[in-house]
Amino acid sequence: MRAVIMLISGALLGIVVFPVQWLPPALRFELAEIAGTPAYRSPAATQGAEMPTTVPMDEMCPEDLLGWRSAQTIEGVEIAAAATCSADNPYAIAAFVRGTNNVSMDTLLRAGLTPDALEKGADLDGDGDPDEIHIRLEIAELNGGSPDAQEPVVQYEIAPGVTPGLWVFVPKAFGMATENFDSNIATALLRAPAPAIRVEQGDHVYITLENTHYMPHTLHLHGVDHAYRRADGQGNDGVPMSSELPVQPGEARTYEIQPRSAGTAFYHCHVQPQAHILMGLQGMFIVEENRPGNTLQSMNIGAGEVRVRSRASRESYQQEYDLQYTDIDSRLNNIVQQSNDPARIEQWLHGGYNLTSADSNYFTVNGRSFPYSFRESLIVTGADERIRLRVLNAGTQGLALHTHGHKSTVTHLDGQALPTAGQVTRDVFWLASAQRMDLTLDTRNDGVHSYGSGVWMLHDHSGKGTTTDGIAPGGNMNAIVYREYLAENGWPITQGEDMGMFFDPAYYRREAFAAASEGSMSAGFFLRLLGLGFALALMLTGLLALLLPLQRKPS
Repeated sequence: MRAVIMLISGALLGIVVFPVQWLPPALRFELAEIAGTPAYRSPAATQGAEMPTTVPMDEMCPEDLLGWRSAQTIEGVEIAAAATCSADNPYAIAAFVRGTNNVSMDTLLRAGLTPDALEKGADLDGDGDPDEIHIRLEIAELNGGSPDAQEPVVQYEIAPGVTPGLWVFVPKAFGMATENFDSNIATALLRAPAPAIRVEQGDHVYITLENTHYMPHTLHLHGVDHAYRRADGQGNDGVPMSSELPVQPGEARTYEIQPRSAGTAFYHCHVQPQAHILMGLQGMFIVEENRPGNTLQSMNIGAGEVRVRSRASRESYQQEYDLQYTDIDSRLNNIVQQSNDPARIEQWLHGGYNLTSADSNYFTVNGRSFPYSFRESLIVTGADERIRLRVLNAGTQGLALHTHGHKSTVTHLDGQALPTAGQVTRDVFWLASAQRMDLTLDTRNDGVHSYGSGVWMLHDHSGKGTTTDGIAPGGNMNAIVYREYLAENGWPITQGEDMGMFFDPAYYRREAFAAASEGSMSAGFFLRLLGLGFALALMLTGLLALLLPLQRKPS
């Protein structure tokens, strides 16, 4: 009986004194929900956690070795300077303006595009710009599994060390999918989100989906004026249930449109949309107002700043930005990292994943989460400017878009202009899933539209949206940055925390501070270890007392 008491006492004592630092974070949270959180205790001076080593500025904001950021003229196209750290390939921009069939082979080689990637033809209405547009899209997998390597390939980080599996529409390209033979990093054309597509009212637009993927897909033009059937009677809506069968791997299908109204719309795959859209097959589709001589930048890789703007945009605004927000559930997206067998992936993706139990844990703006969003998607401005923000919420959750230091005015919803009375000015705008909104950011320092220059945050105010797998700051954090607060290399000049620590992948693995803050030998921790040792000794003694009599042989 004494041995049983010792065994039970040791077990109970062990439970009581077990160091909570050793418990998994999820279990600690559950225990705090039941028992409450402990009171705050000021740490001793010797217990301060060391901050992670800062990341050099050239890693936070990589040097523009290829000169992509500067203003330049290529193929007769005047390309505006990019204020942010990272910029799109200007040769690709020139090809998207002129048409890949109308530029030199040197430009195509520098852009990585095929001659038929985006063809521009005749000026049908005689107003000085092409009205026949033929776009060819392929499908790429990013961060998929490999039978030859542990790391995902082709690799695309949304944040430091964060590589969820993605499927993306990409322009038709040639050459390697990675930067070079020694790298598994995706080229600049292979990225999320799918390129923002721009056409003009009345254009005859043909979009050919060349299915280079191992799954069937379609293209649905959400909110874009298009006929239900093509001229030849074939389906044109991209919905397998009602319009046409999916495009099988290795096959192609052309969608035909001639949009009559301008506005911001959406395109995405409509095969198993509860999975394929969330895997990344989604992009913005913009129909610009018809103007003479209106040669457009028909693709904007990765969305963001439009460096060659339409005539209508130049008439009313100093700048224009495409902002595409989405959320990612790694339980869905990382399925493609678990196998190279399309049959298994199809089974797990379409049959195993249940969207009703989804729990998104990554949140992006233009395919990146903070701090990488600061490299590419900053809204850079000066005083007294008007900036057009085209916003798409392509995720599964609502977006509460909040601007610090400014109140913007909504001018369009789902591509339709609002009457003057409906153009409200506020600092939080709610976008439902798949909704589009055009905002005018006015930087007049009048106490309403703008409070003055600075580095003003721009983010989802719903809480989770500014985290990366629960770690903040992360998610779709972005900023409105005035030029006097922007370094020459495109990084914002801030007065708060050293942002270098957010570029350490350990930060988003919850490792940056854990060892220093929880592993320190405080008096309480030391006493718990002593108590745990005593409990184990008590349990061992009781166990031996129970077992030894069983080992004795009868006389």
